[in-house]
Amino acid sequence: MSNLYAGLMSGTSMDGVDALLADLGAPRPRILAHSHVAFERSLRAELLALNAPGENELERAALAGNALARHYAQAIAALDLPAHGAVRAIGCHGQTVRHRPERGYTLQIGNAALLAELAGLPVVADFRSRDVAAGGQGAPLAPAFHAAAFSSAQEDRVVLNLGGFANITWLPRSGAVLGFDTGPANCLMDLWAARHLGTAHDENGAWAAGGKADAELLSRLLEEPYFLAPPPKSTGRDRFNGAWLEARLRGGEDPRAVQATLLELTARSISEAIARHAKGARRVIACGGGARNAALMRRLNELLAPAVVNASDRHGIAPELVEAAAFAWLAQQALGGRAGNLPAVTGARGGRVLGAIYPK
Repeated sequence: MSNLYAGLMSGTSMDGVDALLADLGAPRPRILAHSHVAFERSLRAELLALNAPGENELERAALAGNALARHYAQAIAALDLPAHGAVRAIGCHGQTVRHRPERGYTLQIGNAALLAELAGLPVVADFRSRDVAAGGQGAPLAPAFHAAAFSSAQEDRVVLNLGGFANITWLPRSGAVLGFDTGPANCLMDLWAARHLGTAHDENGAWAAGGKADAELLSRLLEEPYFLAPPPKSTGRDRFNGAWLEARLRGGEDPRAVQATLLELTARSISEAIARHAKGARRVIACGGGARNAALMRRLNELLAPAVVNASDRHGIAPELVEAAAFAWLAQQALGGRAGNLPAVTGARGGRVLGAIYPK
């Protein structure tokens, strides 16, 4: 039986969709092909708008889900799957527009039925809902995959995902895997860069690196109770958004200093979470778009020393592909009837098979 699975991820940075084809038959996943399809400005704006209540949002969410399915199908087509052999299924996380596990729901759009129709392959989607139904946070879901792909018998490690939000996975040589969202990673920095630079992000963190963090503003940002809340926990744009930031500004701040402060917020909240919950880590493996932010990586190396922080491509998977690989792996788990969550991470009552299966 084929061990080839495709994975799709469009994360909270909302810049586009990453797709890959992975051979999951070996102890470590082997990436055979990958692609990226960018979101046009109008779709990204609509996805951002759907994170808050709005007029006619049910129809708008359905239409955005259809548009996402077409982007996903385009990314899958770019993998040239027939050249590699029979593919079992596509694992598709979908685009999170609401995440409220404390109220018993989470919502990822993407119309998996349409994707199955367009791609001609089974699709496994809606991974978070089963964990939430079992009393869990529904996130993060990647730690089980991180353990399979990046654990080491020689050293205690942390996998750090730097997407729109940051989450860590603690991989000790012995003992239980732990994982949780630490807070914002790129989301607030990207928002501020778009507002003041007119760009999707601060390339390499260069704008932030040229500024000086505002100590008083940083102190106000770090007062957010989420940072000290114990795991299991997860978060998203429902909490950390433009309104959250505006409420903590006093007015008249230098925009570049704010960007430097937001970078420091990301680095500090991550380093403090690791110090509290993953003490003894000797290596931090960074993935997600933020792993390409040179200024952020420098600051993390400073704060986390003597642990070494490096990007996941040194460990076999490019940073921008780790989450897509995780959902290919979760699709394999689902078709095999195996649990995909870690109750110690999400807080669910037990292991659960995650995902709804849409046949081709």
